[in-house]
Amino acid sequence: MFDKILMPTDGSDLSLAAAARAVELARLAAAPLLLVQVLEPYPYTGIGAASMTGLNEYLAQGHRAAAAAFERVREMAAGNGVTIETVVLESGSPAEQIVEAARSSGADQIVMASHGRTGAARLMLGSVAAQVVALSPVPVLIVKQPHHGQ
Repeated sequence: MFDKILMPTDGSDLSLAAAARAVELARLAAAPLLLVQVLEPYPYTGIGAASMTGLNEYLAQGHRAAAAAFERVREMAAGNGVTIETVVLESGSPAEQIVEAARSSGADQIVMASHGRTGAARLMLGSVAAQVVALSPVPVLIVKQPHHGQ
């Protein structure tokens, strides 16, 4: 079925819904699950120590958020016999980073949320999902938010 499944996460509720699907698929396929979090590029570039201090704190905060998101998925996978691997990617286009992580890790399936957070971030992350579908050489399962009232 699948040898390795990659799942990008941002820690959002929809991302966790995608994680539940990814964990189940990994369990059924007896495949490891590679969790990926792509950090947004540092928004403030400049020269000097203040800029480096800000960048270092930004990256540290991103790694802490990734660790928390990864831990939530690990809790879902506990007792299911699913091996979890994790990676935090710090640069480049999120869609390109996700597809490259799939290629370099040997993942033959990507499971991801249709979008992440709300507002502008939701619009951007939604476009990330569309870009991953367009760029990926392997199948991509998109988990959409269920409509309430159905």
